[in-house]
Amino acid sequence: MRNKIGITTTVPVEVLLAAGYQPVDLNNLFIYDPSPGRLVTVAERAGFPLNCCTWIKGIYGVCQQSDIDTVICVTGGDCSNTRMLMEVLRLKGIKAIPFAYPDEPDVDKVYLALEDLAGRLGTTLAAASRVRDELAPCRHLACQLDRLTWQQGLVSGLENHLWLVSASDFNQDWQKYRNQLQELITSCQQRIPYPEDMLRLAYIGVPSVYGRDLYRYVERNGARVVFNEIQRQFAMPEPGDSLAEQYANYTYPYSIHQRLKDIAAELNRRRIDGVIHYVQAFCHRGIGDIIFRDALKLPMLTLEGNDDFYVNPHVKTRIEAFIDMIKRGKKGLRYSGQALKK
Repeated sequence: MRNKIGITTTVPVEVLLAAGYQPVDLNNLFIYDPSPGRLVTVAERAGFPLNCCTWIKGIYGVCQQSDIDTVICVTGGDCSNTRMLMEVLRLKGIKAIPFAYPDEPDVDKVYLALEDLAGRLGTTLAAASRVRDELAPCRHLACQLDRLTWQQGLVSGLENHLWLVSASDFNQDWQKYRNQLQELITSCQQRIPYPEDMLRLAYIGVPSVYGRDLYRYVERNGARVVFNEIQRQFAMPEPGDSLAEQYANYTYPYSIHQRLKDIAAELNRRRIDGVIHYVQAFCHRGIGDIIFRDALKLPMLTLEGNDDFYVNPHVKTRIEAFIDMIKRGKKGLRYSGQALKK
């Protein structure tokens, strides 16, 4: 039985598994808790301010309500609040181990970061590389599910989100994850595809506090998400030739311009009609919306979530208006094309 080790975002799980730990993504425990607001309240009663990111408070709440006594805190390449969260966890008797992605996706720098983490956990990169080979089928299946989403229209945006975001810890059991995902893919291949005339949307930014609600509401309004940016990155779609190269190709921890290269290529490849950019309230990454709006020449809806955990009437209205705007634009282009032919 492996000892559980919490993670605050996607980390090199190969190293953790090689060290005999079972990674547990604390974000997933938080957002899919029957009452996530209760976990936020735990943090606020402990002194976390109201204007602190809900995800940070939720992670703290999970740590206080679970049997996890060790946490890998990503202090570089993710949330700027994680460093202080780490200090508070230590105060509460939880062993908090820092891990920082380098400031640029340089393979040599990534190698040194991985080597340091392996040393802290009492393992080696050679052992982690062997685990990488064992996990390869899981990552391959996740990418196959992604292709079934955007190429063949057989997988919903919600299913895509759930299985890709779960690649951070493989639902705490990579062998079970692999088997269940294979069963789902086999089942999906028997489905009737989504209608071709449904709008094709991209979701960029961190996974939202809305959980399953957002994807379902988008589909009820005649559109579907065929690209989940960060979630897809969790599956490591560009594995490279080594563990260090794999995590250098992982775009999320690095410059927003690294993400933009990946996003722009996928928007074109997946024939995207519009982009939903989700930002978390009080998060520094929200400023990146300025850059995305300048670089991505597609209709964009920016949604900011905090601690509501569902798509409220205001957000619903904005989604409806956004989808309607794109539909009207496509209809106008179609009519213009017909007029030009005449």
